[in-house]
Amino acid sequence: MSGSVGQPGTEKRSVLVTGGAGGLGGAVSRAFVEAGWRTVVPYRSKPPEGVHAVRADLADPTSVAEVAAMAAGVPEAPLKAVVNLVGGFAMGGRVHETPVDEFEAQFRTNLRPTYLVCAATLPHLIAAGGGSVVCLSSRAALRPFSGAAGYITSKAAVLALVDALAVEYRQDGVRVNAVVPGVIDTPANRESMPSADRTDWVSPADIAKTIVFLAGDESSTISGAHIPVDRA
Repeated sequence: MSGSVGQPGTEKRSVLVTGGAGGLGGAVSRAFVEAGWRTVVPYRSKPPEGVHAVRADLADPTSVAEVAAMAAGVPEAPLKAVVNLVGGFAMGGRVHETPVDEFEAQFRTNLRPTYLVCAATLPHLIAAGGGSVVCLSSRAALRPFSGAAGYITSKAAVLALVDALAVEYRQDGVRVNAVVPGVIDTPANRESMPSADRTDWVSPADIAKTIVFLAGDESSTISGAHIPVDRA
């Protein structure tokens, strides 16, 4: 565990946020902490502050199962939400110029951790009487551009997984939705695109508000939705 977290007995429900140490994930984690959630964040190298941090490899099923058990391990704060933000972006050539290993790497980055985390946490959500799963896709899955077929296809696969999960777990009281942002205004994106027009970029804080809403009881009638969070 790392950083300053809520006092014992004050956190009545838990959320697992993957990718919670990144530019978007930090904003999402803070929003959940401020809303009173016990917020569990896996990390690879440097533990994030202000949350319940646990070192993990989200590509490894055993490690993911351990994270899920830790997130669900406090009876007075049952696991009620899972937020899948972990992923990555890669540009390349067109399809005939891209080795299949590079194409598949984007699925290992964007889809495999989401699938493993969902598979490991769903039994805990069901045991807690239901809950919410929120997955991160991308506007590129709906509005493709050249040179990123692996990224685009893997993010489209996240949407298909959300649709499948929403149907499979509806009777268990588990809602599953996707957020579909455009370009996110993070330091990494500003550094990689210094000359870009940022007028239609979306802030991490705006995405965080949407995710916290989807995780909570206020969105109890929403499942299987692909929510655009975009200014374009």
